[in-house]
Amino acid sequence: MDVHKRSAVSPRVSSTSDELELFNMSEKFVITKPSFGEENDGLLPVSQQHTTSAPAMATRLPKKDLLNFFVLIILYTLQGVPVGLAFGSVPFILKSKVSFSQVGIFSLASYPYSLKLLWSPIVDAVYDRRIGRRKSWIIPVQFVSGITLLYLGYVINALIEDPAQYLSRITFCFFLLIFLCATQDIAVDGWALTCLSPESLPFASTAQTIGMNCGYFSSFTVFLALNSPEFANKYLRETPKDTGLFSLGGYLAFWGWAYLLVTIFIFFVPEDPPHLKNLNHDRLSAEHFKDEDHHNRPSRGKEKYWSELKHVYLTMLNVLKLPNVQVFVVILLIAKLGFQVNEAATNLKLLEKGLSKEDLSITVLIDFPFEMVFGYYAGGWSSGKSPLKPWLFGFAGRLIAAAMAHLILLFFPKVEDGKIPFKLFFLIIVQHLFGSFMSTIQFVSLCAFHTKIADPAIGGTYMTTLNTLSNYGGTWPRLIIFFLIDKFTVSKCEMVTSSSVYDIHREEQRQQCLASGGHVNIIRDGYFYTSFICLSLGVIIWFWVKKKATYLQSLPASAWRVKRDIT
Repeated sequence: MDVHKRSAVSPRVSSTSDELELFNMSEKFVITKPSFGEENDGLLPVSQQHTTSAPAMATRLPKKDLLNFFVLIILYTLQGVPVGLAFGSVPFILKSKVSFSQVGIFSLASYPYSLKLLWSPIVDAVYDRRIGRRKSWIIPVQFVSGITLLYLGYVINALIEDPAQYLSRITFCFFLLIFLCATQDIAVDGWALTCLSPESLPFASTAQTIGMNCGYFSSFTVFLALNSPEFANKYLRETPKDTGLFSLGGYLAFWGWAYLLVTIFIFFVPEDPPHLKNLNHDRLSAEHFKDEDHHNRPSRGKEKYWSELKHVYLTMLNVLKLPNVQVFVVILLIAKLGFQVNEAATNLKLLEKGLSKEDLSITVLIDFPFEMVFGYYAGGWSSGKSPLKPWLFGFAGRLIAAAMAHLILLFFPKVEDGKIPFKLFFLIIVQHLFGSFMSTIQFVSLCAFHTKIADPAIGGTYMTTLNTLSNYGGTWPRLIIFFLIDKFTVSKCEMVTSSSVYDIHREEQRQQCLASGGHVNIIRDGYFYTSFICLSLGVIIWFWVKKKATYLQSLPASAWRVKRDIT
């Protein structure tokens, strides 16, 4: 393994920042937030940092970059497949057989995408020069991902027959998959900025948006529809059957083989395209050959890269020691608490109330094109001198969207066979779109504020640290939310054939009640109690955050700078 630092992006950046930027190549371009049914949890880079000497950008992708552009789309599509399963389909499949608390345990599988900052410096710094800086990670990570998918494809159908018993095993496997995808994301983001010509770099974000959304929606919307017997029988079959077009196991196995085949293909793709070989060589030559006897002093090289890695982590710590950053971090960690019930549990509750998976998939699919439009207008709105002002507006809007979801579920009628009135379905779509619009406003505004306050000398490290904490603010409450929903819920089983009634304390008891022909009567629905608590806290937090945010965005740039020793 070998280690090298990236050359300075701007003449104004010091040599110290060279070391600190070694893993932030993927943080240089704006990426539109995808419609993932929830706020971006680290799925995409969110930096809007710009360089001072950017080349003229191409309006059309040159032919010389077409191959690598499509390679990037393929790699990002592969990343989106496990993400769509872990963030979308699998929780819906599990919810029919497990409790909210158990779904909350499975949500731990999504943590790596929110916390990939912790190991991203290592991914960017440690590699084998013979294979390539990015391929050193992409090839083994994709290979292990493919093997994991094949293993899951073989066992998952049996595991989800009794998910309560095998929940820890299912969670671990998907945690591993998401960890591998997050690691691959770091490597592919970096490769995207060296496999395309400088004038084509904006197309890296296009490849990411296309690929991640294709992978995500094929594993969420498309999979849920094709996995549904009702959908297949209604639209795709002449003779009805009890199963969908394919099982979860078959779907996982298919993508496992796809991972392995793409890995073999990537092995033969040069990391530096022929037309960029000299340019990329010049970028790294100053570091590769800085010492004439570099290869004769391996111990010095090893000490050097460990020193650089240590320096990156210390810089993150120094950023977090700034008093104003600490106040901002508190805001990031608690700001999403008010609407977490809506974003974590509303869709699951809609399924429990009788909404079909196909209709829920349609609402997510409709959401996608609107997200693209929302991102465009939100970007223009957030480009002013007070980026946290629209963020506060989005905060209030998401609280309203959460209240709308609360009321929709409160007055949700009894439905049979998943058929609901069109007016109600339209209202659900409107609620989803409104929440997505407010989420996009917050997302883009926060990116703009991060850009405004980031120290230029350590911009990538600074912004990645804040982005990670923002993502984690939407992740940590979920396990607690799911636990409280179950804790506050009181249910009884009423047997139809007798007058016996007994309390239901566990999901297994609910399943037994239904299997024996009983009726589950929910005396107290924990969703509404938890939603009310979170909404109340959200309103209180909004008034506190409004004062703090107004103060923070009025501070001069010097209030956000990390002090450095002058030598």
